[in-house]
Amino acid sequence: MKIAVISDIHANLEALEAVLNDIENQKIETVFCLGDVVGYGPDPKACMELVEKNCEVKLMGNHDFYALGTSSNEHFNPVAKQSHDWTQKQLSDYEISLIENYKMDHNHNGIYLVHSSPSEPDQWNYILSQEDAQKGFEKLEKNLCFIGHTHLPTIFVERPQDLPRIKIGHDFTIDSEQKYIVNVGSVGQPRDNDPKACYVTYDSELGDINFRRISYDIAKAQKKMAQAKLPKMLIDRIAIGR
Repeated sequence: MKIAVISDIHANLEALEAVLNDIENQKIETVFCLGDVVGYGPDPKACMELVEKNCEVKLMGNHDFYALGTSSNEHFNPVAKQSHDWTQKQLSDYEISLIENYKMDHNHNGIYLVHSSPSEPDQWNYILSQEDAQKGFEKLEKNLCFIGHTHLPTIFVERPQDLPRIKIGHDFTIDSEQKYIVNVGSVGQPRDNDPKACYVTYDSELGDINFRRISYDIAKAQKKMAQAKLPKMLIDRIAIGR
């Protein structure tokens, strides 16, 4: 079975539509979403609608969680808080009910899916370092885990009696004897200096993992963000991938 794993859409409709078109062209029928459908971008409702329609599994990201309004966003930086407050005003009771049904994590045929880390998923821990990855591997029962959250396409490989190996996201074939944590990057707000939307495909029969980079109409997305009066920093960053 060939699946697509997407994450961190962040209400960027143009990026999501481009990615879904690419998924359709590859004739992939199963799509998993690892969360952060909303936040930062100008189209939270439209993105939620597409995720609801196209994704078999929908996970809770930290921005989705805080959009529920059940926890304070006072710890957010000013830019994130401004966009978060704007996002909350756009969501109706219907969208909130959809988010409430997002899962915190999910197991699927030997694959573990989570937004942030296998280590305390509801604490939104980042996996950026070898030490972060080690904590994740200590909690990981499966051999393959897909994550998002950092917006950085990355491969972490467990090593016996040593800290995990870290590699920049690239196409590879898994070794069934090893454990992997694979960050699938971000659809709507990449931060690895490449502004193209990023997601991953996985062929469970061959063990092939491929990182896909998809161009989309960034200028159109930026125009809509400006019309919504979202922070300039958020508008600028999608064009540079940072």
